[in-house]
Amino acid sequence: MRSVTYVADNDVQLLESGTYFKELLAAIDSAQHEILYETYIYAEDETARAVTEALKRAARREVKVRVLVDWFGTGNRAACRLGEELVAACVHYRMFNPWFKRGAARSHRKIAVIDGETAFVGGINTNDNSLCDYAPYRPLPAPRWDFAVRVRGPLVETIHREAQAQWTRVGHLNLAHRMHLFRESRKQPAGFGEHPMRAGFVVRDNLRNRRTIQRAYLQAIGRARKRVLMATPYFAPGRKFRQALAQAARRGVDVCLLIGVGEFRMQDAVASSFYPQLLAAGVRIVEYRKTQLHAKVAVVDHDWATVGSSNCDGLSLFVNQEANVVVRDAAFASSMAKQIERGIADGVPVGLDDLRQLGWVRRTGHEVAYLLYKLTMRIFTIGYA
Repeated sequence: MRSVTYVADNDVQLLESGTYFKELLAAIDSAQHEILYETYIYAEDETARAVTEALKRAARREVKVRVLVDWFGTGNRAACRLGEELVAACVHYRMFNPWFKRGAARSHRKIAVIDGETAFVGGINTNDNSLCDYAPYRPLPAPRWDFAVRVRGPLVETIHREAQAQWTRVGHLNLAHRMHLFRESRKQPAGFGEHPMRAGFVVRDNLRNRRTIQRAYLQAIGRARKRVLMATPYFAPGRKFRQALAQAARRGVDVCLLIGVGEFRMQDAVASSFYPQLLAAGVRIVEYRKTQLHAKVAVVDHDWATVGSSNCDGLSLFVNQEANVVVRDAAFASSMAKQIERGIADGVPVGLDDLRQLGWVRRTGHEVAYLLYKLTMRIFTIGYA
């Protein structure tokens, strides 16, 4: 298991879902040499159409454009239609793990690298933030709550190298082509940020980085002295993760979990099964019901923060391929903390009294949901975790 490797002299800017696509489209339109683009969901809406047209414009400028989408997340028909359109425009296009030929793992990453100088990493899919992503074209009560980061500086080289490697792994290339891509990635320039932020890029895969993201969380939580603020759409981590949160709360750390609810009843029930233990340890739990919470972000103490694609559940931590940026910078952590605190203010606190008022049928249902989830994860993680 690898620890986070931090690189200094980066400029990392936090982007909400409302500003992300403006920055992304501007970067794509300014590209001169290369664009690497990865996403889990690539929808067929106006937002996705704007990205598609920008990628096609770049290809017409003879920019080398490579697009990788997850087959399951995007859907077979949409992924095939997108591929036909992009290939016709001279965009290189691949799908990750069609028809589960390489097992259950999905590429849940959201990464864009422009000219080896600017990178975007986060939880934002290529879709309209006003429309539900699990029930397409159903309007949300408020814009989806999600985040990404724009990175400039030496860390971009690391992100670029990983995006190149992912493109190579998905393809069926001979050794000569793989060596060419490796040399190509080494030649890319690395810019320097305006601010001396220390940041690291952590990925989860089923080769050398099986538990890297979880370990980054556990190390930060284990060292926490004042606060742990975490927002996640789905909360179903393993025992070690839950124990780390509980232990931090017992030693006086302010631990607050902002959890998205209302999407899937089974997922809500699984998360609820953990509430009694966590609340008894002093962890604060707030359920976000305003709209779809899709952010996967956290802040620990005054200078540690992470933004990425990894949920705090079994699929993200033990099966799927994920990518997060970890930032060690007080100003960035403060900015991220304010966003999470805003979400907490919009949420509904859950207390032990609320759990006591639940009937035995509901409580039993939560336990049954957890047992089913645990069994499912054991099946999914055979050969992965």
